Amino acid sequence: MTNLKTPRLKIIRPVRSGQTTEQVVARVYELIKRDELKPGDRLPPERELAKLLGISRPSLRAGLGSLISMGVLKSRQGAGTFIVDGPPALDSEPLRLLAELHGFSFDHMFETRSILEVGAAGLAAEHATGDQLATMSEEIAEMFAALSDPQQFLVHDINFHRAVAAASGNPTLATLVEMVSAILYERRRDTIARAHDFNEALEMHRAIYRAIRSRKPDEARAAMGEHIVRAQKAFALEEKQQREKEQLQKDRA
Repeated sequence: MTNLKTPRLKIIRPVRSGQTTEQVVARVYELIKRDELKPGDRLPPERELAKLLGISRPSLRAGLGSLISMGVLKSRQGAGTFIVDGPPALDSEPLRLLAELHGFSFDHMFETRSILEVGAAGLAAEHATGDQLATMSEEIAEMFAALSDPQQFLVHDINFHRAVAAASGNPTLATLVEMVSAILYERRRDTIARAHDFNEALEMHRAIYRAIRSRKPDEARAAMGEHIVRAQKAFALEEKQQREKEQLQKDRA
């Protein structure tokens, strides 16, 4: 839960000149390790934190920007910058570049997703809280409302899977699911407009949710596994159609 009160921090070792960004990251990690900053805590105002670190505000912003990209911090307009509470909201751009660099195929990504998310669904059936079940239900309702809007449907689809992973009770697993989701989201948002019918996907998510809500781990794992297999086939078709479209445009040029 977000803590709107800002903790009073002890004097931090000033940042030395040179490698300012890296040292800002190290100082914030130091505060987290000393339990002076906890998940959900709001950072002190920019002016105060820059003074504590002995650096300029532009240098501080650069360091905080790195921590936001890492998923350690989250900025909320008008409210401040907070320590992330729960799985990190990772910046997908570095992950996407990493995927491009190493040539991650979508088959490998879906295989990884299956290994992670089938287990997460089973654990969620054992550990999900009432609030976490409510979050899953809300995302399904949003998917239903977005049946005619592929991009919005995808957003709530991804959010549902993040909610299931968070409900597993295993933050390491939830973080790994977040990483894979970030890469797949970047790839699928370019192709999902070619999908024709989201009703089947919606029903699959409902089946996963019902199994988790009913505390049936085996059914939750089976429903998640079937959903991922079908999603992989749908994604493969979308990418094939996208390649054909791009080739046709090249031929006409």
